[in-house]
Amino acid sequence: MLLIAAGIFLLGLCAGSFVNAAVWRIRQQAKSQKPKAKSQNDLSVLWGRSQCVRCGHRLAGRDLIPIFSWLSLRGRCRYCSKPISWQYPAVELIAGLVFVVSYLLWPVVLTDGKNLALFISWLTASVGLLALAVYDFRWMLLPNRLIYPTLLVATAGRLIYIASLPDLDMLQSLLDWGLALLVTAGLFWLIHLISKGRWIGYGDVRLGLITGTILGTPSNGFLMIFTASVLGTLYVLPAIARHKTTIGTRIPFGPFLILATFLVLLFGDPVIGWYTDQIGY
Repeated sequence: MLLIAAGIFLLGLCAGSFVNAAVWRIRQQAKSQKPKAKSQNDLSVLWGRSQCVRCGHRLAGRDLIPIFSWLSLRGRCRYCSKPISWQYPAVELIAGLVFVVSYLLWPVVLTDGKNLALFISWLTASVGLLALAVYDFRWMLLPNRLIYPTLLVATAGRLIYIASLPDLDMLQSLLDWGLALLVTAGLFWLIHLISKGRWIGYGDVRLGLITGTILGTPSNGFLMIFTASVLGTLYVLPAIARHKTTIGTRIPFGPFLILATFLVLLFGDPVIGWYTDQIGY
C-alpha cells in the first residue's frame, strides 16, 4: 500500500507540473497581444514544449523534475537567472497531496470496478479542477478550454459507475445525479440570472456541472456549497479586518468550490450521516 501511495504521489507531482504548463499556455493563447512563445506549437496544451516564462528558453529534462528542479535552482531560471514563481512547486505539491490523500482516504473500497472507475475519473478530473482553481485565483476566469474536458472526464466516470449498477439502483443514481446538478449548477444559474452576473459568474455555473457530477447526490451538493461559503468567508474576513478589502470586493469563488468538492468527496458521508441523525431524518 505504501509503495502504491508513493507511486500515486509521484504521479500527482507530474500532474501538477502539467497543470502549471497548461495554465500558462491557455493564458497566453487568450491574450490579444503577441504571446510569449517562440511558436504557436509551444502553446499547445498537450504537445507544447516547456519554456521559461521570462526569457522563453526551452527547458531541458533536468529543469522539469517536479519540486526538485525548483529547489536545486533556488527558484531561478537556469538560463536567465530570473525568479521562478513559487506557484510552480506549490501546485506540484498540492497535486501530489490530492492524489495520495484521495487514494488513502477514498470512502469505498477500490477493488470494485465501478468504484475504481470513479476514483480514476476523479484523479483525472482533479487535474482539470486544479488548473481551474489556479486560473481563477490568478485571473478570476474559468476558461471553457478547461471546463469542458474536465466535465467530459467526470461525466465518463459517472456513467461507467451508473452503467454497472442494478436497474433500480441505476435509476436512483441517475435521479441523484440530476438533483445534484440542479443544486450545484441550477442554484448558481438562478443567482446569476437574478443578479445579472453581478453576484456570481457564469463560469461558476459551468463549474457546478463538474462538481455536481463528481459528488453525485444533492445532499453532497448542498454540503459542498455550504463548505465553499464558509471557506470563502474565512478567506475574506481577515482582509476586511485589515481594511485591505470590503464586503463588495469581488473574489474568485471557483477555488473554494473546488476545495469544498475535494473535502466533501472524502469526508461528506460521515458529516451528512451525523446531521441526519441529529434531525432524526
